[in-house]
Amino acid sequence: MSAKNALLALRFAADPRRLRRVRERVQVLAEHLGCTRSQVSDLVIAVNEACMNIIQHAYRGDKSGQIMLEIRRDGAELEVLLTDFAPPVDHRAIRPRPLHELRPGGLGTYFIQASVDDCVYGHLADRVGNYVRMTKKIN
Repeated sequence: MSAKNALLALRFAADPRRLRRVRERVQVLAEHLGCTRSQVSDLVIAVNEACMNIIQHAYRGDKSGQIMLEIRRDGAELEVLLTDFAPPVDHRAIRPRPLHELRPGGLGTYFIQASVDDCVYGHLADRVGNYVRMTKKIN
């Protein structure tokens, strides 16, 4: 996905304090595109949870890391791409924990899967880093 074709392209520090502005930008874009209230909420949740996973698990809380967010529309589908430049993550280990385990945290992947139609994780081919590509059908 090229930033020049993106409806939204942001680069921001891997700092949880930056996510409020990211959520606001995603919400405004989704509303502008005519998404339903539920679709807007789903997109905001998915982007927020994916960013938190990058911050906590890829960068391990290192706020000097960078995250790139790009959103593009392809017909009735939005594609969200989040890219980090952290060491490669074992994508086989990314899965939601069982819901019956009562403890804080660990539900980000569950919320992402419940909020989007498809979610794919990968490593950057030409440099160190990871990506998550999420797609969501919209009206």
